[in-house]
Amino acid sequence: MDDGITSEQCHLYWQSVVDTMAEGLFIVDTSGVVVFINPAAERITGYRREEVLGRSCTVFESETCQACQGQDGALACGLFQYGRVTDRRCMVKRKDGRDVHLLKNAVVLHDAHGQVIGGVETLSDISEVVDKERQINGLRRELNRSYGFEGLLGESKAMAEVFDLLDSAAQSQAPVVILGQSGTGKELAAAAIHRRSPRKDGPFIKVNCAALNPALLESELFGHEKGAFTGAERLRKGRFEAAHGGSLFLDEIGDLPPAVQVKLLRVLQEGEIERVGSQEPIKVDVRIISATNQDLAGLMAQGKFRQDLYYRINVIPVRLPPLRQRLEDIPLLVQAFSQRLSLRSGRPISGFSRAALERLMAYAWPGNVRELINAVEYAFVTCRQGEIQPQHLPPTVLGLDQADGSAASGHHPHRASDEQMRQQVLEALEASGGHKAKAAELMGVSRVTFWKRLKRLGLEG
Repeated sequence: MDDGITSEQCHLYWQSVVDTMAEGLFIVDTSGVVVFINPAAERITGYRREEVLGRSCTVFESETCQACQGQDGALACGLFQYGRVTDRRCMVKRKDGRDVHLLKNAVVLHDAHGQVIGGVETLSDISEVVDKERQINGLRRELNRSYGFEGLLGESKAMAEVFDLLDSAAQSQAPVVILGQSGTGKELAAAAIHRRSPRKDGPFIKVNCAALNPALLESELFGHEKGAFTGAERLRKGRFEAAHGGSLFLDEIGDLPPAVQVKLLRVLQEGEIERVGSQEPIKVDVRIISATNQDLAGLMAQGKFRQDLYYRINVIPVRLPPLRQRLEDIPLLVQAFSQRLSLRSGRPISGFSRAALERLMAYAWPGNVRELINAVEYAFVTCRQGEIQPQHLPPTVLGLDQADGSAASGHHPHRASDEQMRQQVLEALEASGGHKAKAAELMGVSRVTFWKRLKRLGLEG
């Protein structure tokens, strides 16, 4: 008994495959006449099978196929000339007139004697991919315009002056100190200086001086020898050696311990370091870029920051203005952040309404650009589609009391009902993956306030 697959069964299997495949598929004869089209191709092109069978494939108005036609209008398809088309992008016109971007693959078909009898082509709809690429390219062009500088955005006079100073500082080898409140973009400014400098091909190493205790910070910066202290089981190079030939960014330099200040001064004066547990000097070629949100002159007056170090690092001071001093930059910043979030979230949000922008520009922004980014993210959580309105903004921006959602003084027209607040809390939790601290940040409230809301709404479990 023969258990093999019969030709009839084979035909049924083939029919099932082409009817269920996601890619469009059609077959043409050597003159370009369509002899087969599958359901996916019908969905992609908008044509029913009976509308295209027996017609030329030019019915789809593909620009690549149109280009293959001869001067007399006869088909001179490149497929039959070269035998294969691989991963070619093209655009066809649907029956309803809309253009569809496709990825095309095709091969010629031969009979048993090796004669060409036609061609088979598969089509994948990549319209969403092309649309994303356009958005990304548009955003890239926006960021590269004259109102931006290496990721820092602004078209105000204050930011134009900052961009000029950063560009000039980049060409120097002198130490730079970047001053400004938290959230103003000091790390971005430091990275911009490095990328515009002659050291751009070297490393850019970052250290947060406030994040480590004094003993760890000294080892982190200068490295240590094996056995220098308990736990030093092997030699370790520090950040200065890692930054050799490039730039070292010392964030929160105002928190640098006195002992480390002395060693940093030596690096600036002599261009050499000593690892912890060693007295052997090591030459390093590193440019120092530092930043702080503290008043270094005040710390120096209090004896908490060395005067000689202050004058060494303060050769080129760059002060970043707080957001409240450049409110005219808010529409530009909001547009850029919204475009990024649209690409990331895929939500059908068209932008911020005029009323919402006015509320943003009326706020003082104590958290500066970082707080603005959080506010935009919050709005993308609370607004599901369409245009973002004032009620989609964080309560702090709307002037609501963080404890109970009421206006800071008297009735507020944007007071959220318990049901609205419940929805906002649930959406913030969903967006944060259930992380309550992040959800509180997205809503622009403290953790304590967020916990109070959870309790009031019966969501604390």
